[in-house]
Amino acid sequence: MDSEYAIIGGGVVGLSVAWGLLLRGRRVTVIDGGDAALSASRGNFGLIWVQGKGLTEPRYARWTQRSAAAWGGFAADLALAAGRSVWVEQKGGYDIQFTEAGLETTAARYETLRAALGGDYPFEILDTAALRREEPAIGPRVAGAILHRQDGHADPLGLLAALSAAVRRAGGRVLTGRQVTGVTRNGAFRLTCADGTVLEAGKVVLAAGLGAARLGPAFGFRAPVRPQRGQVLITEKLPRLLNRPSVIARQVPEGGIQIGATNEEVGFDDGVTRSGLARLAADAVAAFPPLARVQLLRSWGALRVMSPDGLPIYQESAAMPGAYLVTCHSGITLAAAHARFLPDWLEGTDAAPNLEVFREDRFNLPVA
Repeated sequence: MDSEYAIIGGGVVGLSVAWGLLLRGRRVTVIDGGDAALSASRGNFGLIWVQGKGLTEPRYARWTQRSAAAWGGFAADLALAAGRSVWVEQKGGYDIQFTEAGLETTAARYETLRAALGGDYPFEILDTAALRREEPAIGPRVAGAILHRQDGHADPLGLLAALSAAVRRAGGRVLTGRQVTGVTRNGAFRLTCADGTVLEAGKVVLAAGLGAARLGPAFGFRAPVRPQRGQVLITEKLPRLLNRPSVIARQVPEGGIQIGATNEEVGFDDGVTRSGLARLAADAVAAFPPLARVQLLRSWGALRVMSPDGLPIYQESAAMPGAYLVTCHSGITLAAAHARFLPDWLEGTDAAPNLEVFREDRFNLPVA
């Protein structure tokens, strides 16, 4: 065999899993579609986000919390392995609300989740005055915010570059510009690519994001993922204006403010629209009025990878044991878990996390 594991997908999810396996001494090859592939990793907003996750499934909240708690050590180890810095900041984040009713409703839902988690859900309700003490730039239209202490943000492109470097330095192979078109199995998996490349591996991890919908049936998966577009705006570099990130805006280390993001069901269209960007700008200015005077430098659209219920999918194929589906829309948040804990699940060790709740057969969908 060429490798013990073939990872189909060279984004943050696939590379995180690959690096974790390499640290356990496994031989790994990553097959990446390259620049032509739809890549959620390259358009990501960069949040490490706990709050709001798992409101209908507390086990997802626990999985997210576990990854967020591991992020600091994960980033430090990755920086050492990659030979480059991995920027991360985890000092909390805001869910900003523009109405008292919205603040109360959100807080009530968080209280319910906190009870389900046995109290382990550290959030605070900030009224306008309390929020303004934390964020002097906040606007008068804001009713308050939820401050969740486990939240933070990272540099998604820097993370992607560091993972790619760490995988190569650890002895992993990364084949770029390849598209898997055929799958057979006779003992080992045999993967054929469109350019004629053939690779054999003992196990396969399908971490191809939206590409999993095309390839999944070849491994016995339904892979019910769909695209959801998010549009983003970037401002000029500014002096420190925002102290913590929110889903509305975050300030990156270089000074620019990232404003986002829309949630649009528009198929595979990753373009930007004037109406979408206008909504983002309006919300950002309502939350932080000083942004009305700054220059916008660029914008982009990217496609999230969404399952029917928004939760990750982790499953070994019943039809082809040794093939695993790994997909989620929170690849940045879950990067630490995918590198540190998911390899134990793939290897079947005693430390393997219980991921049964995330199997794709929860959707009761037939294989196409």
